[in-house]
Amino acid sequence: MTGGEVTQQLPPGLRPVDEAFHRRRLRALSFLGPAFIACVAYIDPGNFATNIAGGSKFGYTLVWVIVAANLMAMLIQTLSAKLGIATGKNLPEICRERFSKRNATLLWLQAEAIAMATDLAEFLGAAIGFKLLLGTSLLLSTFLTGIAAFAILGLQRFGFRPFEAVIAALVGVIGACYFAELFYSNPDLGAAAHHAVVPQFKGSESVVLAVGILGATVMPHVIYLHSALTQDRVVPGVPVSPRRLLHYTRIDVVTAMTLAGLINVAMLVMAASTFFKSGLPNVSSLEGAHRTLQPILGSTASTLFAVALLGSGLSSSAVGTLAGQVVMQGFIRRRIPVTVRRLVTMIPAFVVAAIGVDPSRTLVFSQVVLSFGIPFALVPLIRFTANSELMGSLINRRITTVAAGAAGAVIIGLNVFLLAQTLS
Repeated sequence: MTGGEVTQQLPPGLRPVDEAFHRRRLRALSFLGPAFIACVAYIDPGNFATNIAGGSKFGYTLVWVIVAANLMAMLIQTLSAKLGIATGKNLPEICRERFSKRNATLLWLQAEAIAMATDLAEFLGAAIGFKLLLGTSLLLSTFLTGIAAFAILGLQRFGFRPFEAVIAALVGVIGACYFAELFYSNPDLGAAAHHAVVPQFKGSESVVLAVGILGATVMPHVIYLHSALTQDRVVPGVPVSPRRLLHYTRIDVVTAMTLAGLINVAMLVMAASTFFKSGLPNVSSLEGAHRTLQPILGSTASTLFAVALLGSGLSSSAVGTLAGQVVMQGFIRRRIPVTVRRLVTMIPAFVVAAIGVDPSRTLVFSQVVLSFGIPFALVPLIRFTANSELMGSLINRRITTVAAGAAGAVIIGLNVFLLAQTLS
């Protein structure tokens, strides 16, 4: 939906004060949506595995890590959205203009590799969801995932707003499933609230797992994508200033990322109140979690888990394909049909399913590849949003740049540590 839609007819009979309020509400709602697409990357199947492992091994101890990670994500996604608003261009386009052709091509190649690794994890996650829900083989589940993915991407022919609505609905399904899981698991909410604000570790293994949660906070492909989702939100002839649009964007980001953070907390809390409490600390795979839930909480809880995983995989896979389009068009000014890109990025998942590779290990491997790409998206973003020539009146305040730089340093440092631990 573009900003032009705020001129729609108002309900008759409104008083002047009511009419002004109604117009402001319509205007704000018309700009919501991009952050809900971006937030999908923070509740993808990789997050499922990490949060379940953290809750089953260490109970509520690492809830604060999710809270801290979510605050960093809010800052980074706001900067990405602001770049698109201020410049009318997305991050890959600005990288192409500001860097040499050779460097822009190298950035494109690594971004494509990252996008494919991300898509592999998300596509496999959806396939596992179908497998758990329907009892089908992984290969058949992968075919079902492909059909569903094409159906979701096909919504773009009706405009971008229906696509946003479906993604938001899938996020809602994930959230509803996990909050229902909380009802079944009967968690200690007081303990969860305490550990949300009190940093604590339980041995070196909990540190490594916390690094895994924090290190996977920022997804490179969704940084690229968010700047593209907001770059066309300023429409000629519509009386919405960039600064006002940034205000609406902040509301969008805070709302969407808060929802994603709550879902992540619900994942960990459910694992803590179910697996950790039952003396099952080694539940780390998605299939293992589903299998273990049924005898503890019943078949309804395990079904809810499978539905949430399916919604997560389908939504994040569709968003990943969209991000791949932005990356290619921005870095090298080339564009291929989205159906062709979807077919190409599906191939690795079909190969994994056909040859019988452990999907959980593949998910872990894809996350390692993903961590390599974070500096190549995050550092240019912070640099560009601190450039007055590019940003104009929307340039970062000094404290924003310092905070973003500190968050970036923490995320990059933790990813380096995580890579070292994984490779060793």
